[in-house]
Amino acid sequence: MASVAPAQVSPAGENQPVRAQARRGRPVLRFVLRRVLAGIGTLFVASVLIFLATNALPGNVAEAVLGKSATPQATAYLEDKLGLDEPLVTRYVDWLGGVFQGDLGESATELAGGAEKAPVADLIGTPLRNSVVLAVCTMVLLIPLALLLGTIAAVAAGRGADYAISYGSLVLGSLPEFVLGTFLILIFFSNLGWLPPVALVPPGQSPVADPEALILPVATLLGVALAFSARQVRAGVIEALRQDYVMMARLNGIRERRVLWRYALRNSLAPTVQTFALSLQYLFGGIIVVEALFAYPGIGELLVKAVAARDVTLVQGVTLVLAALYITINIVADLIVVFLVPKLRTGLR
Repeated sequence: MASVAPAQVSPAGENQPVRAQARRGRPVLRFVLRRVLAGIGTLFVASVLIFLATNALPGNVAEAVLGKSATPQATAYLEDKLGLDEPLVTRYVDWLGGVFQGDLGESATELAGGAEKAPVADLIGTPLRNSVVLAVCTMVLLIPLALLLGTIAAVAAGRGADYAISYGSLVLGSLPEFVLGTFLILIFFSNLGWLPPVALVPPGQSPVADPEALILPVATLLGVALAFSARQVRAGVIEALRQDYVMMARLNGIRERRVLWRYALRNSLAPTVQTFALSLQYLFGGIIVVEALFAYPGIGELLVKAVAARDVTLVQGVTLVLAALYITINIVADLIVVFLVPKLRTGLR
């Protein structure tokens, strides 16, 4: 019997798995690039809208900022420092060019107060850090609580625990932040005297150094965000529990706890991640009200003061930073979902 020579593998054949893996990775890379480019485009549109909105108000900005001290010399000086005597298009191009270099302009109120220089980026730094601390503390509590309550409500759908969690979430979600915060102040300060009604954080100091300053603001944000997140987690888990693969797992005798954690929760990750991304976006919006209510020295309180003083440059800088945070959260959430769900990766082009 004639012997058969072993098959020879060409160098090209040896590289086929590597090339196949590279081809599989390219759609993901293209998706990442598309999302980043779309985010940059969205931020550019947002910058145009922000600039137009802040410059559409009638009246002279320099005179409004200076108030009673608006002499012709002081007004002319402030207009020159802020470039208010330039055409609108030129001012936008100059502002956008500065943004690309990390320069958000100079604060009108600080300049009117006699400061030689008042970079908006420096004014935003510490309040932004304080707001991030507040949002992170809220998310650290929100994620496990929403997963726990949403899962309990889904497993006990139609029973007492489900009704208690669902209706409790509905009540919390119907309360605006300032109403819930006011109730918490009445209970924990006016009646019990346990917690301070305002977040007294010394300038330059981290709010983490005084945890009591964080409790009421975090509790207010957590109450409103938890109402939405827990309901969304409940809906996602209920939808996953109705799938055929969960029924087959139960028919095969797999324990209910394993069915819940391995099949239901894992396959509800995609909507859950989007839910938490929306909650994080809400936090940076709801923070404005909560910070104003508790006098918390964050980006929201800074924005309220800037609007009240009609500090156009500071308002532009703060709103652009908030828009960038919103867009970044969206992009990161989309990428996490794609990497968590293999089916979505295979459908990328």
